[in-house]
Amino acid sequence: MSIKRLAKDTAIYGLSSILGRALYFLLTPLYTQIFATEEYGVVSVIFAFTAIVMVLFTYRMETAYFRFESDKGEKAQPYFDTAMISIVVSTLVLGTVFWLLAPQLAAFLEYPDQVYLFRIAVLILAFDALSEIPLSRLRLEGRPIRFAVVRLTGIITNIGLNLFFLVFCPYALARAQWSWLHPFLESVYNPDLGIGYIFLANLASSLLVFLLLSPFVWKIKLKFDWEQWRKMVYYAAPLVIVGFSYVINEVLDRALFNRLYPGEEARSQLGIYAANYKLAALIALFIQAYRYGAEPFFFKQKNSANAKQLYADLAGFFAAIGGIAFLAITLFIDFTKYFISNEDYWAGLQVVPILAMANIFLGLYYNFATWYKLADLTKWGAYISVGGALITIVLNVWWIPIYGYLGSAWATLICYGSMAAATWWFGRRFYPIPYRVPIIVLYLITAVGVWGLAQIWRSFLPDQLWLRNLGNIVFLLGYLLFIFRMERTKIQKYFGR
Repeated sequence: MSIKRLAKDTAIYGLSSILGRALYFLLTPLYTQIFATEEYGVVSVIFAFTAIVMVLFTYRMETAYFRFESDKGEKAQPYFDTAMISIVVSTLVLGTVFWLLAPQLAAFLEYPDQVYLFRIAVLILAFDALSEIPLSRLRLEGRPIRFAVVRLTGIITNIGLNLFFLVFCPYALARAQWSWLHPFLESVYNPDLGIGYIFLANLASSLLVFLLLSPFVWKIKLKFDWEQWRKMVYYAAPLVIVGFSYVINEVLDRALFNRLYPGEEARSQLGIYAANYKLAALIALFIQAYRYGAEPFFFKQKNSANAKQLYADLAGFFAAIGGIAFLAITLFIDFTKYFISNEDYWAGLQVVPILAMANIFLGLYYNFATWYKLADLTKWGAYISVGGALITIVLNVWWIPIYGYLGSAWATLICYGSMAAATWWFGRRFYPIPYRVPIIVLYLITAVGVWGLAQIWRSFLPDQLWLRNLGNIVFLLGYLLFIFRMERTKIQKYFGR
C-alpha cells in the first residue's frame, strides 16, 4: 500500500466524513436558532459524557485487532471472532451498569431532570461499540467505499430525523391545510421533548449502522480464543488510558464548565463555546479521515524497507495540509460564522484559531505516536497521555474561573502541543523516525504568521468585506505556493507516476 493509495483511501474516508460533517453543520444553525444557549449546553455535556464512556465500551480493541490481524499468517485463526465476542459481552455488561447509574450521572452533571437523555445516550453507546470492530475490519481490508456508504447512511438518517421532528412536525401542525396529517404527527411528535429528539435521531442512526454491519456479526464463529484475547487486551490496556486521556483533553472543559465557571451565565457560556468549537473541529474532519486510512497503513508497512521514511514524509505532508486547513478556516471566518445563525453565539469566534491549531497538533501527535504502537510499547502512550490529561485538568481548573471558555481553548492548545512534542522526543530513543521537525515547525509558524498578516490587513479595512477577503485569497494562495515549492520533490516522488 503506497502513499498514493493511502491518499486515495483518505480522500474516500474524507469524503464521507466531510459530507457527513457538512450535513451535521447544517444542523448547527438549526439548533442555535431553536434552542437557547443554556439548552444547547445540555447537548454538549451529554455528548461529552458519551465520548468519555465510549473508550470504556470499546477498550481500544479495534487497534489491537489491527495490530494482530495484520501480522497473522494466512492459515492463522482470525482475530475478528475473538474481538467481536469480547465486545458483545462487555457491551451487555457495561450497558446494564450505566443504564442503572443514569440517575446518579444526571445528578452529578447537574441535569437531574434529564435522566432519560442519559439512558438514550447509553443505548447509542451500545450500538456504536458493537459497530466498531466491523468498521475496523472494512478499514483493514481496504474497503473504504463500503465504509463510507455505511457511515453516510447513518448520518443521513440522523439528519433526516432531526429535520422531521424539529422542523417539519412543528411546521405541519401549525398549518390547517395539513390537517389530514395531524393525527399521525400528533401520535409521533411531542413538542415538550425538545432536545430529546436530537438524541433519538442519534439512536436511530447508530442502530441502523449496526444493522448494516450485522452480516459481519452473524458470521462470527462462537469459538473464543483466550490466548488471542489475552494478547489483544495486554496490548490495548495502555491504549485505554490513552483513549481516556484523549477524551479528557477533548471534552473535560465542557463537562466541568458548569461547575467551574462563576455566575449564572455558565450554561449560556458553555453553549457559545460548544457551538464555536464545531467551527474549529472542521480540521478534525481531515484528521479523522487521515486516521481511518493511516492506522491500517502503518501496521501493513512496518516490515517494508522504507517504512520509517514513509512515516516521516507522511508527517511532513500532514503538517503542510494542516497549515492550509488552518488558514482556510480562520481567514474566511466572516463566512463560516454564518453556520451559527444566532448572533448571540458569535462572541466565541475568538477561540476558533486557537482550537484549529490545537487540532493540528493533535494530528501531529497521531503521526508521532506510530512508534509505540508498532514497537508494542503502548505503555509509553499511556504515560504521555496521562501527562496531557493532567495539563488539561490543571489549566481548566485554573483558567475557566478566570478566563471562561477562552482559558479552555488555550488549555487545549497547550495540551496537544505538549503531547506532540513529548511523543516525538521519546520516539527518537525507542523507534527513531527521521521526521523533518524543522520543516514541520516552519510550516506551522508560517501559517500563523500569514494569519497574523491577514488580521493586520483586516484592521485597515473594517467595513470592506470584499477587499478583506480578496486579501485573504491572496494570503492563502501565497501559502499554497510556499508549500508546493517546499514539497515539490516529494510530491513528484510519490504522486508523479
